[in-house]
Amino acid sequence: MLKTNVGGLDRTLRVIVGIVLLAAFFMLPEAGYRWLLLIGIVPLATGLIGTCPAYSIFGISTCKMKS
Repeated sequence: MLKTNVGGLDRTLRVIVGIVLLAAFFMLPEAGYRWLLLIGIVPLATGLIGTCPAYSIFGISTCKMKS
């Protein structure tokens, strides 16, 4: 099981950014750079799952600490 290391605000922002980028991919006309908007899959997935591999590598966590 993956350890959750993405907190509430961080998680919400990741989901919003992911949805905006993917929406732009489908709404913008065909262009050479349009495929770059598929990067929105990454923040959307990490926001939904609650785990960021880069945070794990660097030992970062935006989750609130339990008392």
